Amino acid sequence: MKNIVATLACAALLISAPNFAANMATVAHSTANNGQLVMEDVPAIPAQIETDLRRYQNVRSASFRAWTPDADGLYVSTRFGDVAQLHKVTRPGGARTQLTFFDEPVRSVRNQPGGSALAFTMDTGGNENAQIYLLEPDSSDEPAMLTDGESLNASLVWDQAGERIAYRSTRRNGSSNDIWVMEVGKPDEARMVFESPDGSYWLPVDFSADGRFLLFSNLVSNGDSRVHLLDLESGDHQRLAGDPASPSRSDAVGFDETGQGFWYTTDMAGDFRQLAWQSVKLGDEPILVTADIPWHIDRVSLSEDRGRLAFAANENGFSQLYLLDSAKKRYKPVKDIPIGVLIGMGFSPDNKHLALTLNTPATPSDTFVLELGRKATSYGDLTRWTFSEVGGLDTAGFVEPELIQYPTFDSDSGGPEAIPAWFYKPAGKGPHPVIISIHGGPESQARPYFSSTYQLWLEKLGAAVLVPNVRGSNGYGKHYMELDNGFKREDSVRDIGALLDWIATQGDLDTDRVAVLGGSYGGYMVLASAAHYSDRLKAAVDIVGISSFVTFLENTQDYRRDHRRGEYGDERDPQMRAHLEAISPLNNVEKIQLPMLVVQGENDPRVPVTEAIQVVAALREQGQPVWYMNALNEGHGYRKKENRDIYQQATVLFFQQFLLPKEKNDEPK
Repeated sequence: MKNIVATLACAALLISAPNFAANMATVAHSTANNGQLVMEDVPAIPAQIETDLRRYQNVRSASFRAWTPDADGLYVSTRFGDVAQLHKVTRPGGARTQLTFFDEPVRSVRNQPGGSALAFTMDTGGNENAQIYLLEPDSSDEPAMLTDGESLNASLVWDQAGERIAYRSTRRNGSSNDIWVMEVGKPDEARMVFESPDGSYWLPVDFSADGRFLLFSNLVSNGDSRVHLLDLESGDHQRLAGDPASPSRSDAVGFDETGQGFWYTTDMAGDFRQLAWQSVKLGDEPILVTADIPWHIDRVSLSEDRGRLAFAANENGFSQLYLLDSAKKRYKPVKDIPIGVLIGMGFSPDNKHLALTLNTPATPSDTFVLELGRKATSYGDLTRWTFSEVGGLDTAGFVEPELIQYPTFDSDSGGPEAIPAWFYKPAGKGPHPVIISIHGGPESQARPYFSSTYQLWLEKLGAAVLVPNVRGSNGYGKHYMELDNGFKREDSVRDIGALLDWIATQGDLDTDRVAVLGGSYGGYMVLASAAHYSDRLKAAVDIVGISSFVTFLENTQDYRRDHRRGEYGDERDPQMRAHLEAISPLNNVEKIQLPMLVVQGENDPRVPVTEAIQVVAALREQGQPVWYMNALNEGHGYRKKENRDIYQQATVLFFQQFLLPKEKNDEPK
């Protein structure tokens, strides 16, 4: 790349938020949403696209957040304006009464044991510096902010008396994830109870019944976590589970009904995370309760009396719910619930019901309530409490994905036997254009979620959608998840090449019209795929993606840098740095020979805006078509509907122009 340093310096002035109007002779600028969405070389959206997408962009959801103190109602998160807010529902199918009215979405919510208050977190403009607020739902008073308004504060838990909260905070130095405790009536007296000795994540999980001990976890990397116990009186702490010498994923759930033991999930004994119980006494061996379930246990909830647990197994992407007797350590599956993905759950204060957030390929996330029996593993009817709007769409006609398996480059030489992917096939005989949607993480997992976006592409573009779980994805065992670590990073990109090979074997798919789209790490995968397979792709959409691992690791927020080094490698090591430089798309940008749409949030603390700035500048330097969108009031992805709508409309227009044309002489100049 010629004069790249000068080009990037110019691009920083051109593209970054405050000075977007510079150099208008070479880049077409426009703004939307009161100047908060800055666009470069993005054409005006035709009115027909806005009309075609309107129904798809007005789908809602209603996710369970907490129970009311009397267990007669629920708090859910739903959107009736621009962002999701907290609402109260008092009966199945009842009206949703809005309780919060902020310009930013409300995040995690925790109800006060034995009381009526709700504690919740919220950040500003997507910067992820979340603050903790206290809300009295039946009061007309505004929610009170309990934290300092500057640092990151998250992972909040109440003590069992409903008097104190514990949370992780960067308040001490802006970078360390320390653990703090606060009496909710005395926020000015909050105190740090555990000082992080490193850059990893330390987060509280549960108080003991007497309030003296705190169970907490240390997340070193996505494949290495440990469980600790803190004596809040003496300050002494000890590691209970997880071993630095033999890394495993061990995550605390909570104390049992006796207080002498605790529940956690762990993959220390095999490839999948199992539910385990262990005494708090050092040296005692754990009991692996779900050793006969050959899938990840990915959701666990304790009842208020701690007599039973609910947990879900991730069975090839679908959720299977179980109820467990805490004392007997026996469990049974819950049958006859919608086939889909369990997003969240929580027991009622009286231990008689279990609220569930369920998502299926044909229905957005909605809240259901399962009646519980007297025995810990018995249950009754499942009742749907919320019926979210789907923009008037006929979801009965939605395409449900097929789970496919395709061989990859090393399937015959010790690699994965196959790569799983979800295949959404449009009506008609084709050959259809194809959009490959790549998840982030990289340890996330594509699951059969409801997606109005995929249905929109199927219906309005006639495109097939493939959503692969390349190596490194969660849900298929820790060995599979580790196959892309460190120096093996580009093996996951080669899995996309293998998917392109599979597409070529399908007579109803058009190998000459394939696009890739992805966000965060998925954005890196898009850029890397564009560098490796430009001759086999027509277009690419990079959403908050990593363009250079070195600059990403140097510029991502301090509080998450060491955690990311555990996944991608430590750029301070000369050998690893050379490898990261060699595989970064920014340093291979001359190989990218296709149109690109780049989508970014100005306040992104994870993948900073500079990652977008530098790749857009480099692509423009070599004459590649680039559409660029930067939302000044967003962070890692667009959470505000007004920004998300325009991004989705621009994506459809981008695919119409660069993916759909069949002949070269039909392509836009």
